[in-house]
Order: sequence, then C-alpha cells, then structure tokens
Amino acid sequence: MAKQKKILLGVTGSIAAYKSADLIRRLSENGLKVSVIMTRDAEHFITPLTLSSLAGEEVYRAHIDERESWQMPHIKLAQEADLVLIAPATANIIGKLAGGIADDLLTCTVLATKAKVLIAPAMNTEMYRHKVVQENCSKLKKFGIKFIEPVKGKLACGTTGDGHIADEKTIIKTVLTAI
Repeated sequence: MAKQKKILLGVTGSIAAYKSADLIRRLSENGLKVSVIMTRDAEHFITPLTLSSLAGEEVYRAHIDERESWQMPHIKLAQEADLVLIAPATANIIGKLAGGIADDLLTCTVLATKAKVLIAPAMNTEMYRHKVVQENCSKLKKFGIKFIEPVKGKLACGTTGDGHIADEKTIIKTVLTAI
C-alpha cells in the first residue's frame, strides 16, 4: 500500500486565511494528509480550532512548541512533508523567505525542507505589484519555488484588482499535479 502523501499548509495573516479551511477539506478529500502551521497574524483571521478540526490534528503555531522540546518541530515537519503549500501568502512571508529570514515556525520549516514549495499570494493590488514584492517573488522562483498566481478580484480593501488569492480549484489542481 502506498504511503499517504503529506501536505504542510502554511497559513499567514491575510483575510484570505478563511479559505484555508476549504483547502484542508478538499486536500483531504483527495486522499492527502494535511498538517497546518499558522503564523500569529493568521490567528486574527481564522482560529486554530477550526483548522485543527478539519485537519484532524492539532495545528502547529508559529512559535516553539515546548511539548516537543526534544525534537525540533521545524525539522520534523520539513522532513515529513511531501509538499509545502503557503496559502494565503502575504508580502511579509514572501519577503522573509526571499531574504532567508527564519524567525518563526513556518519560515524555519520552509527553509529546512527538501519538499516542493508552492506559494499562493494574497494581498492588496498595489502591494502585489510593488517592485520589492515582485523582486522577492522572482528571487523565490529562481530558487525553484512555484507560485500559484493571484487573480483579479474584489479585495478586502474594497478595490478590485490583482492580488486576490487563486480559487481553491486552481490551488488543489496545482497541488495534485505537483505531488
């Protein structure tokens, strides 16, 4: 029997974080095991309880977990993942990864993994188009990280433009193709 593939879902502080609940459900429906790391900012938009209920396991938070003090959680998660998906990905997480900054559980795990990494950005149009953000995206693409590009849509700030997270079907299809 084939080993069940494991997806590590990174959820960051964007209003689009609510979509991570549906992503967990759909990934699970496709036979994938989903583990979740939430950044502190993500917890302003969706609760760990919601995501852990859907994933069927406790959500990892973006700080050191003392219960696993003998085992470094970022290394364990990095080694277990068949694929890392960051959805939604903010300008902040993209910038930190592009700069090699590992100051929380999610960034440490991504920098420690050999698994494929997919990033689904979600942010205001002007933020997404900003030269620094685009340069950071280009830098990560050169490192082999794949992007599920955002689409034009209604944004939380009330405007319509690029920066709306790709729809769940596109994200799921990309994950299934990559894994």
